[in-house]
Formats: sequence, C-alpha cells, structure tokens
Amino acid sequence: MAEFKSKIRTIEWKDTYSRMVDQTLLPKKYEYVNITGGQQMYDAIKTMIVRGAPAIGVAGAHGVVLYAQELEKEKLTREEFVKKLLDRADYLITCRPTAVNLRWAVEQQKELIKNSKSDINGIVEELKQNGIRLEKEDIEINKKIGDYGATVVPKGATILTHCNAGALATVGYGTALGVVRSAFANDPTIQVFADETRPRQQGARITTLELTMDGIPTTLISDGMCSYFMKKGMIDMVVVGADRIAANGDTANKIGTYTVAIAAKYHNVPFYIAAPLSTIDTSIKTGDEIVIEERSHDEVTHINGDWICAEGVKIINPGFDVTPNELITGIITEKGILRPDYKKSIAEVFKK
Repeated sequence: MAEFKSKIRTIEWKDTYSRMVDQTLLPKKYEYVNITGGQQMYDAIKTMIVRGAPAIGVAGAHGVVLYAQELEKEKLTREEFVKKLLDRADYLITCRPTAVNLRWAVEQQKELIKNSKSDINGIVEELKQNGIRLEKEDIEINKKIGDYGATVVPKGATILTHCNAGALATVGYGTALGVVRSAFANDPTIQVFADETRPRQQGARITTLELTMDGIPTTLISDGMCSYFMKKGMIDMVVVGADRIAANGDTANKIGTYTVAIAAKYHNVPFYIAAPLSTIDTSIKTGDEIVIEERSHDEVTHINGDWICAEGVKIINPGFDVTPNELITGIITEKGILRPDYKKSIAEVFKK
C-alpha cells in the first residue's frame, strides 16, 4: 500500500497554546489562529473555527489543558484546582452535543486528572502530553482507516462525499477523505464528486479546497444532484464520515447524509461510513437516542452575510441527521470494516 502525504495539519499543540486552521475563513483564506484560553477554545469549537468530530475531540483535550494552565496561575489548593478543572471540563463538553469525540477526549483528560498522583504543575504537564498523544494517534488511526477503506474502492472509481470528513475534520489525514487519499496513492485515476453540503457549504468550501491542494481530481455538485449522477452510473460509491454511531450502526452525520444514503440504496451504490472507533457510542442502542444539535437560523437565511430569503420566514436548522443502519454497506474503522449485523460486529470489535 503506497503512502499518501497530505499537506494539511489542522490542529497542533504548541508549547502553551493550541494552533489550528480557522475554518470559518476557508476557502478565501488559509490561516492559523492561536487558541490561548479555555473559553476561547469553547468558542472556537462552538463557532466551528475547528470542526469535524475527531478534530474537535483533540480540541477538547487541548481545551482542558488551557483551563488547567489558567487555574495553575491562581492560588488554589490541589483539591480546589482539581474540582474547578473538572467543572470546566464538563462545561467544555456542552459546546457541541452531537459529536461524541468531544466528550470521549475530554473524559480521557478527566480520568487523568482524577487518577493523577502529581502536584498541580505535574497534572498540567500530564494533560499536555496526553493531548499531544491524542494528536499523534488520530493521524495513525486515520491512515489505518484509509488503508482498510482503499480495499473496497474499485479501480478508477468516482467517489461521492458529503460535507467534509477530511484532513480538516481531523488532525491531518481524514476519515472519509483518508479512504480517498489511500486509494488515490495506488490508483491516480480515482476522482471525487463533492456535494456542496448546505447550509454551511463544507463540501464546497473545505472538501474541494483540501482535495485540490493535494492534487486529487474533484468535481463540485449541488446537494440535489446526487440521484441524477447515480442514475447515469457516474458514481461508484459513497464514503462519508460520522459524528456519532449508535451500538446498532445507526449513524449521525451532517444534515443531508440520510438523503444521500436513500439515493444510494435505490441505485445500488455502496454507501460507507468511515470513522474511528471513538465515534461509536455503545452506551446508546439506536440512533433515536442521539441528540441532534439545532444551529443558528442565520446559517440558512444568509450566505456570506447576505440574506437569501424573505425576512420573517420560519426556519428550522438541525445540524445533523441519522442514517439507519440498513442503508449502510459498511463502517470503515481502524480495526477493519464492520458489516451487518452491526449490533453484532460492533459488539465484537469492542470485545477484542
């Protein structure tokens, strides 16, 4: 398996702060922002300066470090420090309720805090090193996902993506786009159809940017076009990411994913989820238990700050939808490709 070298590093810990690509500026500007405080990290995750389940997981781990550094400067006993830090970690989790990776990473930091035998300075350093470890692990996991996924990509395939589950949604390689990168490394005839992904246009703004940066042929289509191209036989498979996967395989991803999955099923186009095991939430039995984030109405009523509809119209803006497991061909993870019956295959991979 040839290795693909991506040029993108989305988030990285730098001595005393977190450095990340400001994704609200894409594609016009590719700039980094330094996040130096806990509340600033909360806001960066909330406002989607950093986005994508694996990336906000790492951002959450960094956020706990930033809160710890702030509390370290206060004249607190160790007991007071621990209590306040755990409270702020719980607060950080609330900024994005759907993506499970945020909670997963912050809970890892919380366990470290609770179990540490070190003094305050030592706890801060341990949290920092754990955040750096999660960064490195994310890239390694994504490359494994990519390599497993590449085994089911037909030669010369056209792959449809939805939203952005690439390097910019992770630390630096990608889940769904990790599959694309690994497949492309061995077969440069592969190409991508990226749908625009209303209302925040992550497919248009972010997926097309990072794939063209890496030299992978990409065609942008609007959200309503996927059935048209599937019927014409121009799409060979669909690969998308995930924000939370239930124990039965039901998968929450960016709004519109469910629509793509229905079209793929009708046209006999394989539909794959690519996600790390950390995105699987075995504490919930089905997708009905997944909390769906309701986002700002401005995302629907405005594009680039301009009104696009009649003022006063009613708006509903769920950020995610849930694709039922029966529409999913396979879930590509760092431990291999899970197949139906998902309740059984998910339970088995976690048992191992």
